[in-house]
Amino acid sequence: MIEKLQHKFALSREGAVDMVKACISVTVTNIVLMASAGILYLLISDMLGEGLRTERIPVYVIGGVSVLILIYITNFIQYNATFLSTYKESGVRRTALAERLRKLPLSFFGKKDLSDLTTTIMSDCAMIETASSHWIPELIGALISTAIVGVSMFFFFDWRMVLASFWVIPASFLLIWLSANAQKKAVRKNNGVKMELSDGIQECLESVRDLRANNAQDRYMSGLETKIRNVEKQALFTELKLAVFVNSAAIVLKLGIATTALVGGALFASGEIDLLTFFMFLMLVARLYDPMNITLQNFAAIIACTVQCERLDEVLSHDIQTGTEKMTNDGYDIEFDHVSFSYSDDTAVLKDVSFTAKQGEVTALIGPSGGGKTTVSRLAARFWDVTGGTIKLGGMDISGVDPETLFSAYSIVFQDVTLFNQSVMENIRIGRKDATDEEIINAAKLANCDEFVSKLPDGYNTLIGENGSELSGGERQRISIARAFLKDAPIILLDEATASLDVDNETKVQAALSRLIKDKTVMVIAHRMRTVAGADKIVVLSDGVVAEQGTPDELLQKNGIFAQMARLQTEGQNWSIA
Repeated sequence: MIEKLQHKFALSREGAVDMVKACISVTVTNIVLMASAGILYLLISDMLGEGLRTERIPVYVIGGVSVLILIYITNFIQYNATFLSTYKESGVRRTALAERLRKLPLSFFGKKDLSDLTTTIMSDCAMIETASSHWIPELIGALISTAIVGVSMFFFFDWRMVLASFWVIPASFLLIWLSANAQKKAVRKNNGVKMELSDGIQECLESVRDLRANNAQDRYMSGLETKIRNVEKQALFTELKLAVFVNSAAIVLKLGIATTALVGGALFASGEIDLLTFFMFLMLVARLYDPMNITLQNFAAIIACTVQCERLDEVLSHDIQTGTEKMTNDGYDIEFDHVSFSYSDDTAVLKDVSFTAKQGEVTALIGPSGGGKTTVSRLAARFWDVTGGTIKLGGMDISGVDPETLFSAYSIVFQDVTLFNQSVMENIRIGRKDATDEEIINAAKLANCDEFVSKLPDGYNTLIGENGSELSGGERQRISIARAFLKDAPIILLDEATASLDVDNETKVQAALSRLIKDKTVMVIAHRMRTVAGADKIVVLSDGVVAEQGTPDELLQKNGIFAQMARLQTEGQNWSIA
């Protein structure tokens, strides 16, 4: 049962146990509250019978005070078991979600966009927090306590009155249960239009410059307004559908008052029950049905919440990349041995790729766009796992090594640099969190950062804005290279590190890279022939296969793809505006 609760509501094991405790505490609280009705029944029974005797007054007083004390105690326990435990579990859930995301293969993120994951972490977690603290314990507690009271009354009172009062409860819950698929469908569609709107807003903010440059902002905003209206319409439709089922179930529930009055009146008229019993059942349905209306709403909300639970469970149950935390490699040669890879089952990106990037050499990956160069570099660092063949690092199969352990051997400089709205120093420190300020400054000097940092208002302590908005492209790229210097890993992966730079910045970045790659295993992706002219080995990838490999001179003599790319770039350099 605990494991089912874990998957059903995306809980930790402790959270599932706490949910069981919460349900039990709510059940006990409800039963204690109903005990007050029992004392009232006995009191009225005495008063209508022989009359209230003096010696019984202390019994009722003590009983009433005891019930009040029990109500206080059980409510205190219920609060701790539901709200406090839920808030604790909410923190555990978010932490577990972040840890899971950290260990998931990048193939998972290829299927999810930023808005989807943000909604899962924030909105879905908040929804399940509300369900765990309010809806689920109250629903289960109400059902169990009502069942206990119903069974008890079945044996101690007239069974016909029990049926007349209680038949509407399973009937109303059945009505909402039958609507489960319709509710889930509406919620999924509601989530879908919300995602489209969130994506549209994010896209608008990121591309506002291009929209203005092309006079397209009015057209784009018109489409965005349509998405807003879709969210509004779908939200109203979802609420209407939920209200129809809940209110219909509430109407069925109210029929219990009529059946209780009719059956009770008939039995009282025939003398089969006394007035006190008739009165007690009327009081029961008056006490029972109003809270049961709230329970019906909770039941409908829980059904709708299962969509969020499924989304969270998808992340928490997804296979993660695992492996040993001990490296057994002999050196840092990277060997691709008949490697195949596909992002989906039907599209092969790499087919039977074999080559070796040797330690102390620069291996350049070139070829037409879409040929598989970036995929090869990502597979080398185990961003994804291969679907065929093996990749070895110093003779060690990297698929058996924990990714975080493996990453300790890699420094990666991407074309698109990610910076944080912190100081220059803290952005460089990401390369090695325990580095001293002196080590960071030394790495920055090696990456030619000191030149522009010295001109900043607070030097290395200057905040550089969101994603380094206060810096130029070349300056941002040099900070990325400074991180790699600071990490000082034996393997360097360079992905178009100078593609978007001007000549001056490109020269400075290349000078920094030359110092960085010395005596290391280097794999570089580049399109410019001047970038790979000094490479020890070139691997030409085309349509997912190794079309050519060898030294630059050898490939030029073959007059193949590499030679053709070199000729085209030479012609392009001679182009001028007519």
